Order: sequence, then structure tokens, then C-alpha cells
Amino acid sequence: MSQAAKHREGRKDAPRLGPRPLALHLGTAASTWLSSRSALPLLMSGSLPWRPELAGEAAALRASLDGVAPERIAGALDREVRRRLDLFLRGVERYRHHPYRRTLGDPPVVWQAGTTRLLDYGAASPAEGAPVLLFVPSLINRGYILDLAEGNSVLRWLAAEGFRPLLLDWGRPGEAERAFTLTDYITGRLEAALDRALALAGGRIGLVGYCMGGDLALALAARRQADIAALGLLATPWDFHAERPELGRAVAAAAAPMLRLADRLGELSTELIQALFYLLDPYLAPRKFLRFAELEPGSERERAFVALEDWLNDGVPLAAAVARECLAGWYGENTPGRGEWRIAGRRIDPAAIRLPSLVMVPSQDRIVPPPSAEALARLIPGAERLQPALGHIGMMVGGRAESGAWRPLATWLRRAMADAARRPAKLRRAAARKDRSGAGRASLPSQVQQTYKGTEPRNE
Repeated sequence: MSQAAKHREGRKDAPRLGPRPLALHLGTAASTWLSSRSALPLLMSGSLPWRPELAGEAAALRASLDGVAPERIAGALDREVRRRLDLFLRGVERYRHHPYRRTLGDPPVVWQAGTTRLLDYGAASPAEGAPVLLFVPSLINRGYILDLAEGNSVLRWLAAEGFRPLLLDWGRPGEAERAFTLTDYITGRLEAALDRALALAGGRIGLVGYCMGGDLALALAARRQADIAALGLLATPWDFHAERPELGRAVAAAAAPMLRLADRLGELSTELIQALFYLLDPYLAPRKFLRFAELEPGSERERAFVALEDWLNDGVPLAAAVARECLAGWYGENTPGRGEWRIAGRRIDPAAIRLPSLVMVPSQDRIVPPPSAEALARLIPGAERLQPALGHIGMMVGGRAESGAWRPLATWLRRAMADAARRPAKLRRAAARKDRSGAGRASLPSQVQQTYKGTEPRNE
């Protein structure tokens, strides 16, 4: 039985934990709506000092209430508070007891090291000469967002379109991985997975990173340009202070005590990671579950919501050092945006990328603000930019994902990889020499060298 199948079997009858962290979401909804009574006098006076941009609307609302008895207004407010709380709680309970469970099985594992696996989505019907694509997801959320459900899987769709997609499944950090840094992941696991992908392809491959996985893919591309035919970066953050820099610093400040705890435990737990994501949009869960509670029972929309929410609540911990690099370094100090992010001592510079590159920036992204991702489109020479009218997750699994993101990505990859195949061999050899001068197994930090000693990645 595969690792993922065991995971599913073990949780089949278990109650859902989400939305995580449940107490925080329940407390936010209750405290916000129940405190509405205390804000009523300000509303009645036409004053909303905490939202000056709504001064006009507040004045208009105040005027419309002239002649209405205060007790009627207070009663209507109480009824609306009760309605929202009831609807929210019904939505949460409906989700937690929903019968849906993900049943998709994993494709064959073609390489594994520790808890990291490489899954071959093109193995079922490998086409002769099919372009090989290596997909790199985030370390925080599970990679099966790219293979969410039957009929909603970008990886299976690409396989049907004639590609051979490989998914790097990071897995949950084990004893070895809890000591990893981002350098360990990139120069160890990610480069080894690339080597396996190259062997399967018999030549260069397409590299696609999603969200945080895009940053890891970019670092890999910077080290191994000669092995990559095309680079796709989907909703990839880079300038963490491009929009609301105070929020990035606030996330880093909130994370500081959590990181001290993570240093002692070896990892930052999923609950604490979810609590930090909560800071980006505290009212996201109440909005979602209010809408969910009103969906038709048994509908496709209901099932799709549950499938996605299950994925959101199925996150994995982060190795302590990785959590510190991302939260303190990326969010707090904006090391990528300032050009100071380093892997194995080498600065990762998007301007040094000389690959056909696509930067996909979903315009409705609320997790990675578009200005953060657009920085890469400006920095990578000749990068093409695509801005679908989709959200961060909707671009992968939404109702318009195929037309808005999947098909444009496939079209671009097919063209870019065909063009790259015609690239003069002399230029490829020059790029290879440049890569070897600053990358490779010799540059692995001691932690990774010890991890790999006697436990070389195995093929399956």
C-alpha cells in the first residue's frame, strides 16, 4: 500500500479537523459579530473612524435610518448576528461530517529518498518522445492540489495532452528532513529528482513550480540551466514587500515565538502554520463557510468545496530551519526581493536566468499578491507574463482552471520546449560549464552529505 493510500485509510472514519485552526476561526466569527452591538452607536452617528474610506457610505446609511426607532435597528442587528453565527456553525458541521473522501490512487513512484517521492503521471500511457515535465509544489501544502480529484487534475490532464508529468511529493518531514534547510532540499532532494527526470527523458525537461515550489524551482533552474528546456513559475512569490510590507513584517513578528518552539521540536507544526496564514485574511473562513452552508446538498459544488477544504487542512509541518528561512527571511527581511536569498552560499538571481520562462500571475490571487509575483516577470530576461482572471488556488482546480491556466500553460510549454530543442548545442555546452562552476553534489552542505551517505536515492 502506498504512503498516500495508508494516509487515506487511516483517516477514513476519523472526524475532520478543519477548518484549521478551528478555535481561531470560531473565535474570530463569534467575537466580530457579537461585538456589532458595541459599534452600533458609532454607526447610528454616521461615524466609522476605523474605516475612513467608508465615510460616504456611513453617512448615506445614517440618513436612511432617520425616523427608524433605535430598538427596531438593534433588534434587526441581533437577528442578523444570530443568523450569521447559525449559518457559519451549520456550514462547519456540514463540512466536518460530509461523506466525501478522496479516492484517487497515486501513480507509480519512480524515485524516492527519505520521505520525498517522484510520481510519474505519464506512466499509464507513455507516449514516444513525450516532453517530460517536473512539477515542484510547496513544502507547506500537499502536492496533490495538482491532482485533486477525478476530472480535476492538471497532471492527469497534461498526460492526456501528450506530456509526461512528474510530481515531486515532498511528504511529511521525517527524522532526517527535520534537520534540513532550503539548501538541503534544493541541492539534495530536488537536484536528485531532476537527475531521475533527466534519465527518464533522455534529455532536457520542462520545470514548473507552483507557489513556494516556484521559488524552489527557480533556485534549481539557476543551478542547472543546461538541463532545463523551459521554466514555468505559477503564482510564485518573490518580492514579499511589494504590497503591504507591514503585513509581511507582522507575519514574521508573530512567527518569532513559534520559531523558537520549532527550533526545540525540529519542525513548525501545521496548526501554527495555519494560524500564520490566518493573519493574511482573518475573515476568509467565515466568508467561505457562510457560502458553503447555503449550497445545495449533494451538489457538485458542495463536493468540490469539501475536496478543496480537505486539501487545505491536510498540510504538513515545516522543518525548523526552513520555517525560519521563509518566515523570518522571506516575509520579514524580504531576502528574495532584495536579491539576498542564497542557496549553498550562492545568490539566487532571476536576472541570470537564460531560459524560456513563463510567469503566470493570477490577477485575483489573495495569497500571493500579484505585485509580488510580477517582480519575477520583470527580472527574468525575456520572461513571458500571463495574467489569468483567477485566484491562487482557482488557477489549479477552479471551474475555469482548464481554459484559464492549464491550456495556456500546455500551449506555452509545447512551444517553448520545441524551440529549446533547436537551441544551438554550443550554447547548451556553455550553460552547462557555467552551471558546473557553481553547483553540483560537491556543493552539498555537510548535513545533506551525511543524510545521503549510505542511503542514496533508490529507483522503483
